[in-house]
Amino acid sequence: MRQQLFFSPTMREVPQGADIPSHQLMLRAGLIRQTASGIYSYLPLGRKVLRKVEQIIREEMDAAGGQELLMPAIQPAELWEESGRLDDYGPELMRLKDRHERDFVLGATHEEVITSLVRDEVNSYKKLPMNLYQIQTKYRDERRPRFGVLRSREFIMKDAYSFDTNKEDLDKNYRAMYEAYTNIFKRCGLDFRAVKADAGAIGGKGGTHEFMVLSDVGEDTIAYSNSSEYAANIEIAELPDMYEKADSPSESLKELYTPGMRTIEDLTNGLEIENSSLLKSVLFLIDDKPVLIVCRGDHEINEIKVQNAFDAENVMLAETEDIKHIMGTEAGFIGPVNAPEEVTIVCDFAVKAVSSGICGANLVDKHYQNVHPDRDFKVEKYGDFRLVQEGDPSPDGKGTIQFAKGIEVGHVFKLGTKYSEALGAQYLDENGRAQPIIMGCYGIGVSRTIAAIVEQHHDDNGLMWPKAVSPYDLHLLVLNPKQEEQNQLGETLYETLKRAGYDVLYDDRKERAGVKFKDSDLFGLPIRIACGKKAAEGIVEVKIRRDGKMEEVHINDLPSYLASIEKELF
Repeated sequence: MRQQLFFSPTMREVPQGADIPSHQLMLRAGLIRQTASGIYSYLPLGRKVLRKVEQIIREEMDAAGGQELLMPAIQPAELWEESGRLDDYGPELMRLKDRHERDFVLGATHEEVITSLVRDEVNSYKKLPMNLYQIQTKYRDERRPRFGVLRSREFIMKDAYSFDTNKEDLDKNYRAMYEAYTNIFKRCGLDFRAVKADAGAIGGKGGTHEFMVLSDVGEDTIAYSNSSEYAANIEIAELPDMYEKADSPSESLKELYTPGMRTIEDLTNGLEIENSSLLKSVLFLIDDKPVLIVCRGDHEINEIKVQNAFDAENVMLAETEDIKHIMGTEAGFIGPVNAPEEVTIVCDFAVKAVSSGICGANLVDKHYQNVHPDRDFKVEKYGDFRLVQEGDPSPDGKGTIQFAKGIEVGHVFKLGTKYSEALGAQYLDENGRAQPIIMGCYGIGVSRTIAAIVEQHHDDNGLMWPKAVSPYDLHLLVLNPKQEEQNQLGETLYETLKRAGYDVLYDDRKERAGVKFKDSDLFGLPIRIACGKKAAEGIVEVKIRRDGKMEEVHINDLPSYLASIEKELF
């Protein structure tokens, strides 16, 4: 492509409102332009990268047995009513009416459409298993779009859905997708982790993993072992029962006057004690029943673990009025000792090891000291109810937990029969009996993947594309267009390199050499070839973008030289 004709508007300054490197560089290098808040146009350079990533995805999905189709972006609202998600999905779901006042939604996800499609076309076990996928635009009305295409209202996604007759085949499909995703993100040049995760709004009770690209700008925190492959989203990272039950203290329960000491910080400062000796009590309404969760003062209760432990539909933190009504006191002074009979008390594993703890007395400005679980209050059960912390032992018994920030680029779910039962997607088994189809769901944020690549592959001067996703193979520059030797050599090399199979961006603009060098670094193509002062001698300067290595090479040696350095690229 001749750059003189190429639609590639660049920016010298960091655009206002672009807070992270990927957003800044994708704007500055002319990959994207904002059309509205959270809505972007992909310019030719950005579109080429999209196509490279999409091609990698297609190759790995096809190799794993997937079949590509394309579903509509506009979906009938009644399908979402059938699944029960029309009201549950929330304000992120974009809704509209046609001229006949019929209700539609813009596809935020396609579980309903694909399930209805398979329901109407597949009726026998002989047609299963099956894996269908698409690459398509999705829409979610983000409350606060930010970080460019990392959190936008319109984005490109690959979503796949597997359909099986039994859990064993679902496991095979899940493993095939897990391995395909691993291959995809490796080929994209990403440093990532596959982490155990929560299913969230998609649903499903089976396994689920997120594929997280390690990055300081990530909005999720990964808990991983420093000595094994264990990794999980911090929200669900499990903790083993590693605590021995403490002996009863010699001193009996005693009431403390603690005026205005409502928080853990108030108590540690006011009583001059360690927060690990405190018992933190939090009241939840779990499917409308009051449950008091108790953990150590230096730990934080994890609501997702609470919900999963109780297999609950609704888990809510009790409001101030709920606390007064149920516990008979104010927030900040509640505790398990002498709690009302209707309140179920459960404790995190670590509470077992507390011998002489301090907890709320269910009286304003009062706490108890010398508290011992089981002696002073009845514990319904112990369990893993807290957020993991750095330094905790890894649940696989290998090493300790460390934290890292991550960008979610992929997610795989075992949906089970959640959607097939709701929408009546059944097959006839060998005995002619109707059975619900067992489903899996597998998504990749294509546009997010590009932003994640940029986050991991850039420097102060611009982008540094991995070879597999680079929009062009190399950048050919004529440094002084007024010099006929340079122009002739540039034209000759342009045609020669294209015939050799290279995708070339040819900077034939009538610009200064400094401008061309800056744009070349900004675009970040893996190899730069510059026709300069030694053009008359047939010598060009070749630079590898990633490490800055430069060599003068005669054009007769250029094919072999390019072949040799390509092995160093990834």
